[in-house]
Amino acid sequence: MSTPLTSTVPTSTVPTSTVLTPTEVERYRRQMMLPGLGEAGQIQLKNTTALVTGVGGLGGTAALYLAVAGVGKLILVRGGDLQRDDLNRQVLMTDDWVGHPRVFKAQETLTKLNPDIEIEAVCEYVTDNNIDALLQPADIALDCAFDFKERDLLNAACVRQNKPMVEAAMNSMEAYLTTIVPGKTPCLTCLFPEKPTWDRWGFGVLGAVSGTLACLAALEAIKLITGLGEPLLGQLLTMDLARAEFAKRRPYHDPNCPVCGPAPRTLSAPLTMPIPVASC
Repeated sequence: MSTPLTSTVPTSTVPTSTVLTPTEVERYRRQMMLPGLGEAGQIQLKNTTALVTGVGGLGGTAALYLAVAGVGKLILVRGGDLQRDDLNRQVLMTDDWVGHPRVFKAQETLTKLNPDIEIEAVCEYVTDNNIDALLQPADIALDCAFDFKERDLLNAACVRQNKPMVEAAMNSMEAYLTTIVPGKTPCLTCLFPEKPTWDRWGFGVLGAVSGTLACLAALEAIKLITGLGEPLLGQLLTMDLARAEFAKRRPYHDPNCPVCGPAPRTLSAPLTMPIPVASC
């Protein structure tokens, strides 16, 4: 079992609760049967605030599974309006919402799924000016943004504020996933010091691919919050879903990283691989 988030990062953004309501006991009964989670883990979920950036096919689906798992508060951050070609993967959306800000529909859908949690919707893109304020009330972040500019801003903010981040991205049928804990693991800049240029409309995306990665990202967050299982600390899970091939890699922890250095140790040789980018 891993160390739960609450033992390393204070969770003070949701009013602390030491008990579950009868409705919550009924709602989460099946998952509380899991060895290593139980009532104590469920209370840790209830007392956690998670920030999800990029609430699209990846972030929206991850938020869905955090919501139904009972994470006490979700902060959903995504600018822009829903487009019809988003609907093949953005499972919180409906066709009648095309042309409207997608983050508010995500808030509505998740509230209907689980009215026992709090959901804040922020209709903005991540910027230099807002990232620290967005992250400050959160205990953990899920990086599901559609470009590296937003990803790098969240990564740097998590390092500054000493908060863990689940990093998930995809491109076509390929994806990667890792969990970043400042001071313990390589950060995103260690993994990818050179950023790609790309066209956000220039690659295909299948909803089942973003959904697969999103489920794994939500699971990483749940594991880190509760201590259930072993999260991907210092490991990068790569996926070729066209071939159902999965591999774990040990990325380089750069001792001179401009974001998280000086690092306490080096894990292995630098990583060389194609860089997926999350779908929006």
